[in-house]
Amino acid sequence: MSKNSKVKEPSSFEDAMKRLEEIVGTLESGNSSLDESIKLYEEGMTLAKSCMAQLNEAKLKLKKIQKTTGGAIEEVDLEN
Repeated sequence: MSKNSKVKEPSSFEDAMKRLEEIVGTLESGNSSLDESIKLYEEGMTLAKSCMAQLNEAKLKLKKIQKTTGGAIEEVDLEN
């Protein structure tokens, strides 16, 4: 969101994904004004960025666990 916008940060990854689903549903319905759609899109992009950061952090933690335990973790492409 822009610096002046106030968006409550989701308390968890799951909450962020739920909100993203709500935003997508609202945008797909086509019942929002242009201004509202732009605000929702901006919020959605912020949430998506946050989710990707959390997923990347989780991936790094898994790699660290793999190194310390000697376990094998198959490389997964999180962007597809």
